[in-house]
Amino acid sequence: MGCQIRRRPGRRAGRRGINASHESYKRATSFSSRPQQTHCAIDIKLVRAFHYSPFVRMPAAPVDASTKSLSIPHSKYPQKKIPILGLGTWLSKPGEVEQAVYDALKAGYTHIDAAAIYKNENEVGNGIKKFLQETGKSRDELWITSKLWNNSHRPENVPAALEKTLKDLQIDYLDLYLVHWPAAMQGGGELIPKDENGLPLVDRGITHNETWRAMEALLETGKVRNIGLSNFIRAETENVLKTAVHKPDFIQIEVHPYLQQTEYIKWLQSQGIVVEAYSPFGNLNPIYSVGDEGRIIDRPEVKKIAEKYNKTPSQVVLSWGVAHDLVILPKSVNAKRIAENVGIFDYDAEDTAAIDGINLNLRYNDASTDFGYVFFSDEKSPAQIADAFLELSKSAVAKAKGA
Repeated sequence: MGCQIRRRPGRRAGRRGINASHESYKRATSFSSRPQQTHCAIDIKLVRAFHYSPFVRMPAAPVDASTKSLSIPHSKYPQKKIPILGLGTWLSKPGEVEQAVYDALKAGYTHIDAAAIYKNENEVGNGIKKFLQETGKSRDELWITSKLWNNSHRPENVPAALEKTLKDLQIDYLDLYLVHWPAAMQGGGELIPKDENGLPLVDRGITHNETWRAMEALLETGKVRNIGLSNFIRAETENVLKTAVHKPDFIQIEVHPYLQQTEYIKWLQSQGIVVEAYSPFGNLNPIYSVGDEGRIIDRPEVKKIAEKYNKTPSQVVLSWGVAHDLVILPKSVNAKRIAENVGIFDYDAEDTAAIDGINLNLRYNDASTDFGYVFFSDEKSPAQIADAFLELSKSAVAKAKGA
């Protein structure tokens, strides 16, 4: 039994936890963090070593987010590394994401994270195409990720799902293709197929191992360079590894100072699996409840470090992820904040430890009820798992009576 993960009740029933609503995937909403207060840097000459004073800002050691990258131990294309900073496109509204992608690439990003379920891959592709045409840069200079959706887990459906994504993104290959969630749904035109009572149609006749074999086959086509998982717990990942010919190159999971997943990440990295962190700002995401714990960027530990180095709290939080060798995927459609996120930096071990100390084991993204699959079961007690299935049963009865 793993550590217990706290789940903050959402702003309405079914928003989060084992009752999490999947409105987050159906609503395309945008969000920008509040403007951050920054102080003017004090002009001092660093001609001798000195002790830190709260009245003197320390010089930050900048990290060039446009060029820093991580090696991929198992990649079939080891010459290409993954940029540590990528633009997330989840919850970007139609009409906004094309410009956001273009702005990010102009600001120095070379990494875009997309997915079929976001319903905006065509606009993402337009932004990429516009940038490449204007700059004359090559597609090979960029890193583009997408994800296999739940209704395409059967091996015969995997190639078609990839082709649809490539067509929408207007590119010939993906640098990375992930299995988005461990929940398989019945195939067809609906992204979230449901029965006559409005309940998710789960496909229990397909295993993760079968889906993974289909993902491995994509590597031989040249249309996918790396493959991986997303939202899988350790037991599910270990199960994939048992039969994998090609180990997952990556895993993308929710990671932020309130949900650090330290032991799991250490194990993944020991397996040569590169870890990507989505929702790196935690409850700054508009669909997550802020709760009593407050926003991560408003934590005094974060603000103290931001003032010390004359950086914004957002830059401090992203830099914490980089300090732990994570690929970070902040989302924004605001050109100013997109550019600001490039300003990650190195800070000392004491500051890293200060943020390590605010871990709450608090997960925000859990859509178990909506997908008919108990996600993150290693974080839940037997009673919580039983409650999740009971809630599904009650929902089925209620919807059947109302039909």
